[in-house]
Amino acid sequence: MEAIVFDRFGGPEALAPRTVADVHAGPGQVRIKVAAAGVNPIDGKIRSGAMQQFIPTQLPAVPGIDVAGVVDEVGEGVADVVVGDEVLGWAESGSYAEYAVASQVVRKPAGLSWEQAAALPVAGETAQRVLDLLGVTAGETLLVNGAAGAVGSLAVQLAAAAGVTVVGTASEANHAYVRELGASAVVTYGEGLAARVREVAPQGVDAVYDTAGHGALPDAIELLGGTTDRVITIADQAAESLGVVFSGGGTVEPRPALAEQARLVAEGRLRVRVAEVLPLGQAQKAHEISDGGHARGKLVLTP
Repeated sequence: MEAIVFDRFGGPEALAPRTVADVHAGPGQVRIKVAAAGVNPIDGKIRSGAMQQFIPTQLPAVPGIDVAGVVDEVGEGVADVVVGDEVLGWAESGSYAEYAVASQVVRKPAGLSWEQAAALPVAGETAQRVLDLLGVTAGETLLVNGAAGAVGSLAVQLAAAAGVTVVGTASEANHAYVRELGASAVVTYGEGLAARVREVAPQGVDAVYDTAGHGALPDAIELLGGTTDRVITIADQAAESLGVVFSGGGTVEPRPALAEQARLVAEGRLRVRVAEVLPLGQAQKAHEISDGGHARGKLVLTP
């Protein structure tokens, strides 16, 4: 099968198209004919070797977690999907490929595009998981740092729908978009973030969800009166030194939330912004954009 492979750790140039051995569904797995694969910042960190201590990767490797496509092979013990079903989920063999295997998938609603489907699994799971860890409830105020990104934009919408008042940081060019999602918008970069947040949320904030990094954690701690109890980051490597929780993965069954989010997107009640769709052969370019950290939404690769 055709796939994108890296056989050394390095920059986007380490990615190359290659013919590799076919993958097949094992027990509890399905094989998916890939229609679209999402690109996540974690893909670039794995490719660079920066995550080797946390996510050991054996080379050569096919990158990619988000996958959407058609089931064409079903392993022993799988009863909830059949060959021919359109699905989305988390690839275990790498999704930048002609085929991928997965054990965690849900059926794709008819109104959901392949591109939207591939943009949802990792971002949706991450957004909901951290909101649950923070325990934000109706009437509270949440600060989302990086509110225009793939994860941040979903977190804003999910929190706002639950009755939470949301303040979102973003570049000024994305402020209109952040407001459309249901948050008050403040500028991300530069000194004085805590003061800017207080201008739009004089009542204070109850929790902070950092999806972007960029050194925002000290301001987050200041906004919470010096405590780190309700600050979580998915992006800032300085978390441990500041006593902040770094959330890198979940342990709860993720499929029910994904199925619900997919339904909401298909019905137009939850927005997933796809920044750009590129051919699989341009995975290098996709990683260059992703590594830059300024993509307006999710990058998606298609065969």
